[in-house]
Amino acid sequence: MKKVEAIIQPYKLDDVKDALAEMGVTGMTVSEVRGHGRQKGHTEVYRGREYTVDLLPKVKVEIILPDQIADEAVDCLIKAAHTGKIGDGKVFISSIDEVFRIRSGEKGEQAL
Repeated sequence: MKKVEAIIQPYKLDDVKDALAEMGVTGMTVSEVRGHGRQKGHTEVYRGREYTVDLLPKVKVEIILPDQIADEAVDCLIKAAHTGKIGDGKVFISSIDEVFRIRSGEKGEQAL
């Protein structure tokens, strides 16, 4: 099994959810996060004063997938989140050794 973590633009969340739902991915965890990559934030003017916004709002999507569909789901996620502009985000993939469903005690891919 694979854990896919994606940091994306907040306004692309619905596109990503819809694209993954179309391919059969049913569960995900979504968190509002803040951070920056290469863009290092930006400068804004508010009431005549300039200030730096160095931690930008992003969305973190976490999905646990069977190995068989992980690559396809990552490709789908990347296509849905892509804008071509700086700050599109990143995708991280790691291996998951075991999963347990607390309610039923199921484990492995049956617990997904």
